Amino acid sequence: MNKREIAEIKRRFKKESCTFTKIAGCYVNSDKAKVTSFRNTFLNLEEDEFYKYLEIANKALSGKPGNNLIELPFPLDAEAEGGAQALLMELRKTRLEDDDVLNRFYDRVIESYDKVENYIILLFHDAYDVPVKTSDNLALDDSEEVYEYIICAICPVDLSKPGLGYQEDENRIGAVKRNWVVGATESAFTFPCFTDRSTDLHAVMCYTKDAKMPHTELWEEVLSCKAVYTATQKKTAFNNIVTESLGDPTDDDVIDTVIDVQSHINSFVEQQKEVLEKDQPVLMEKEDLTPILENSGIEEPIANQIVEKCNSFFEEDFPTAEDILDTKVLKDNSLRMEKNELQEQVVELHHKLREAGITDEEGNEVSVIVKVPDDKEAEVTATFVDGRRCLVIPLDGNEETTINGKHKIF
Repeated sequence: MNKREIAEIKRRFKKESCTFTKIAGCYVNSDKAKVTSFRNTFLNLEEDEFYKYLEIANKALSGKPGNNLIELPFPLDAEAEGGAQALLMELRKTRLEDDDVLNRFYDRVIESYDKVENYIILLFHDAYDVPVKTSDNLALDDSEEVYEYIICAICPVDLSKPGLGYQEDENRIGAVKRNWVVGATESAFTFPCFTDRSTDLHAVMCYTKDAKMPHTELWEEVLSCKAVYTATQKKTAFNNIVTESLGDPTDDDVIDTVIDVQSHINSFVEQQKEVLEKDQPVLMEKEDLTPILENSGIEEPIANQIVEKCNSFFEEDFPTAEDILDTKVLKDNSLRMEKNELQEQVVELHHKLREAGITDEEGNEVSVIVKVPDDKEAEVTATFVDGRRCLVIPLDGNEETTINGKHKIF
């Protein structure tokens, strides 16, 4: 599923266009016991509940593809009879109306999902009459296919924060009763995928709130799919490989080299995007990485060592250039350069102030004595006038003053 296909489905998660038929859920406590379960017709929900559930469903298809959103293909054994895909097909076929199928799915999640706190498993069912579109993306009225899908969202359930509130029955301010509140979607998946605006039963779109540490047990044990690295994990792993290969990560030279590597990757991405179509990923071949490392000042033996480590770590799933491009490092470097430039300007300003006799070597203000008529001396002070730092020379009437050997009439 690309961004456009994801956006097409998400546009339906609004009050006026929502067509979810059913919602089902199971509340699980910290002991992995089912506290309660429910099943409702979605359009019959109370308004507040309706919008909250829509928000949860919307989050299940949010984030950056390849990072928060990961598309996973089903292996052949998962599509065999009795496999993980077969259970999902049953959920979809029964439209969440069969309690036996629902409980089998809940049990599968509860057995595998690694969470010690309370959480809720939510399931949504929808059927979308996919409108035919022309080559210029103009929708037509007729429909050739119904995309029927389910969304599973897993959300934490935590106690609300303690606080004070008005107790109307007692007419006083007192402690507010704490309730168990459903939080933002933590993990989710959409089955089947909506690929090329059509049903793709061979893949599932997974969502993770935490791209650093996703619940891969949901992918591997519940869905029977092979877990892959998120873009955040790839970026972190690549930076760690480069840094460890160079030596001390706190060394300024190592830090500068890592920044140079990221700058060259950024240049590579920008050059490739000039010849690629919009939204097309910038692939990073293994042979592209070596010259990037060497152009960043890394010696050939170490560059080869980094490439080998990357090959071993990523195996067949070698990252794209955008996966390992760390915009935060580039931003931090930009701020660092601005800071250094400001420091240089401050040093230059102090130097000029010393030459003008306004500050001493340590930057402290000093008095400047100038000659005024009758061989008198006047102490010059510094102050701000209209936002500019100026020298103030006290004079009486039209007096002539000598500054740096030149006469000035005031």
